[in-house]
Amino acid sequence: MIHHRARRGVLAVLLGLAALAVTAHAANPYQPVPYVQFQHPEWSQDATIYQINTRQFTAEGSFRAAEKELPRLKKLGVGILWLMPIHPIGEKNRKGPLGSPYAVRDYRAVNPELGTLADLKHFVDRAHALGMHVILDWVGNHTSWDNVLRTTHPEWYDNDAKGQPRPTPWYDWDDIIDLDYSQPALRKYMTESMAYWVRDVGVDGYRVDAAGLVPQDFWDNASRELRVIKPVFMLAEWESRDMHAKAFDATYSWSWFDAMKNLAEGRADATSLHAYYAWNDKFYPREAYRLLGTSNHDKNSWEGTEFDIFGPATDSTIVFSFVSAGIPMLYNGQEAGNRKRLAFFERDPIVWQPSPYADLYRRLIALKKHNRALWNGAAGGRMEQVKNSDEKKIFSFVRAQGSQKVFAVFNFSAQPVHASFKDGPQIGTWRDFTTNATVRVDSATTFDLAPWSYKLFTQ
Repeated sequence: MIHHRARRGVLAVLLGLAALAVTAHAANPYQPVPYVQFQHPEWSQDATIYQINTRQFTAEGSFRAAEKELPRLKKLGVGILWLMPIHPIGEKNRKGPLGSPYAVRDYRAVNPELGTLADLKHFVDRAHALGMHVILDWVGNHTSWDNVLRTTHPEWYDNDAKGQPRPTPWYDWDDIIDLDYSQPALRKYMTESMAYWVRDVGVDGYRVDAAGLVPQDFWDNASRELRVIKPVFMLAEWESRDMHAKAFDATYSWSWFDAMKNLAEGRADATSLHAYYAWNDKFYPREAYRLLGTSNHDKNSWEGTEFDIFGPATDSTIVFSFVSAGIPMLYNGQEAGNRKRLAFFERDPIVWQPSPYADLYRRLIALKKHNRALWNGAAGGRMEQVKNSDEKKIFSFVRAQGSQKVFAVFNFSAQPVHASFKDGPQIGTWRDFTTNATVRVDSATTFDLAPWSYKLFTQ
């Protein structure tokens, strides 16, 4: 734990560096100013995120039971463990028998259904001992109707003309009510609450729920204060470039998920991905981590499993999420090939079983760790398009970082394809990811690809 004087010293240094950058820019307005004004934790550069729905992760649904699974997750290779909200759940206007974890009743307490504060600390310590990091789900936009703040600080809520609290409009979020971030005291309380779990419990950052519904300047300051305590990883459930400047390491890529779903459903062709990757390459800063995944708690419960959503394109979409530009994540149970929509408001434990997906994820995570071309943000290689003979069906590219490279070819169509390629960065000798065979690729090389299949090569 850093002494408060040391923290003030670190903060002063950071503010001083920022002031120097502003001063330098004022002296020379043509001098570029870095868009991203903080450093990612070094341990996040090659990390894959694993989301844990503690309620459904084990038969017991507790931190202690989840802790027993940590050696398995270490073997799988994941680096960042995202725990869904760990706080007590509201009872007033509760949905279902157990309620939504996102209806928080007390930001400074632990949900007794999951265990004790000591159990959570033990989980975090054990994860750290195994070389993994833990982030908590933070629900800053709204609380349960019976949150402790409703009694102590009713003025911190977004109240209507009659002084009554209200939920976020238009959504069916009637089990929660919105906070009012025009209140400085609320901002201080929330920032200090986030700092508590980092400083005293040892967590390594946050996944922030509905991040864009809270003013950006709050996150900019809160993230700065957290980084004074220690390097933290911040993931925003939102899709916005501006969040990367001062606050968040990573943001969601819902547009990527939607584009892949359209492909799988035959409502678009492979060229539809060009717009996403053009924006990702030029509009977003190189340092930005864009979250890529084929499932999460929302998608699984409300839309279906990855098999429901992507159908025969599931395997290729999983691989694509690991080798294209972005930080990959998987939702608990995907490595078991889970085909069940997990209930959201009640206990519905995952049925764990042997599955070839465990080996697929393990190999993809290992490939990402060992090949710097696939690292996250600017630590990894940019995607360079490889022109092919059927752009509407085939998406092909090379990523390179130094001498390490990846060449990927995806048939994102329901038809078999005979593919050829123009001269480009794919020329060379490669190792086939699937067969481990050595393959020479030149201007005369062709591939026969089955529907929704892929070929992946590394150097």
